[in-house]
Amino acid sequence: MNEHHYAKYDETIYDQKLDNGLLVQVLPKRNFHKTYAILTVDFGSIDRTFTPVNGQELITVPDGVAHFLEHKMFEKIDHDAFDLFGELGADSNAFTSFTQTSYLFSTTQHVHESLDVLLDFVEQPYFSSQTVQKEKGIIGQEIKMYDDDPNWRLYFGMLGNLYPHDPMHIDIAGTVESIDQITADTLYSTYDSFYQPANMNLFIVGNVDPAETMEWIADNQKQKHFNQVTIPEVQFELNDETGQDVIPFRTLEMDVTRPKVMVGVRGLEPISAGQAGLKYRLGVELLLDILFDDTVDNYLRLYNNGIIDDSFSYNFEMQRGFHFAYFSSDTDHIERFADEIIGILESAQQQIEAAASQFNNIKRAVLGRMIALLDSPEAIANRYAGKLFGATNLLDEITVLESITIEDLYVIAREFIQSQGISVYQIVPRHSN
Repeated sequence: MNEHHYAKYDETIYDQKLDNGLLVQVLPKRNFHKTYAILTVDFGSIDRTFTPVNGQELITVPDGVAHFLEHKMFEKIDHDAFDLFGELGADSNAFTSFTQTSYLFSTTQHVHESLDVLLDFVEQPYFSSQTVQKEKGIIGQEIKMYDDDPNWRLYFGMLGNLYPHDPMHIDIAGTVESIDQITADTLYSTYDSFYQPANMNLFIVGNVDPAETMEWIADNQKQKHFNQVTIPEVQFELNDETGQDVIPFRTLEMDVTRPKVMVGVRGLEPISAGQAGLKYRLGVELLLDILFDDTVDNYLRLYNNGIIDDSFSYNFEMQRGFHFAYFSSDTDHIERFADEIIGILESAQQQIEAAASQFNNIKRAVLGRMIALLDSPEAIANRYAGKLFGATNLLDEITVLESITIEDLYVIAREFIQSQGISVYQIVPRHSN
């Protein structure tokens, strides 16, 4: 078992790769009552085309398979894993992203038993034609519900602008038509290919003893047989790495009372993995705070002029193979909102220079928020990004953020903000006849 001590924060993370390839990381928090564990599979909604285990040729599975698997993993032939967690007094959940699927629980008691339930239900699949057919109806209703959600449509509408020919523009749950093609055999083939210990990591935070916890997990894994197979290589390439396929503008009519607008920025430069990629991500997030945080002049000017209101938000997403930022608000001035946001972005070099005197204060504020997350087991575990940044964690993020200089932001702004990658998507009230 390896130890990684962070003296500045008096924290130590322990990690061990088990014989079957499962990476386990433990952050003990002696004064905490709650323990939180999250088991993540490096497989998400965009991982559609691959060579399955024991297969010779590439296959493409229907959109929504990763999310469908997430739903079906809890249900077994004679029980439901949710019920087992409930009997132990633990709360459980799961979620799917573009590139990962995660299963989790939080509890103040029965940590050992809850870890066994987590590992057992994820590592022992059960699918049948009847249960798969039943799930199609449930997920189909979920898809239709999100189709009626203006904020969801705004987000995926923007992704349709930024990545019109790539799988990111498709709802993570798929479509009603695509999930109808999913069978039990589809799920087993996909599960066997990706749900291997060597393609998973388990992160545990809370009032636990690291050595004892590692022993619990190792004992659980020794009782199971896993075939030694190669993790499939996903065939994923952007349709156009230059961004020439970005759609500059689209609009949608919906039953909304106020217009909604989003400006998106697609990153066009390839980003290194590991610490360099982590520094880039944190640098972009810091840049966006300098440009749009609710304490800076740009925000206050837009707010005071009625161009944005409290619904304004911005975010940066960086996942395996792609990254983008978006800025959105409900506003009666959708054209002016787009012009203002794009203007700020395209003048980022001058904006950074003008904010030079505020740089250290803004950076300290961001660091303060990140350090505060050390008091949240969920935040610590959920920020773990698996293989993307070389198994780094929240404590590594804090260290990397401390190293970022204002000179780094000039470089990052030039790399990330390119006019070819900027797009606008808006939702306007439906015209009544």
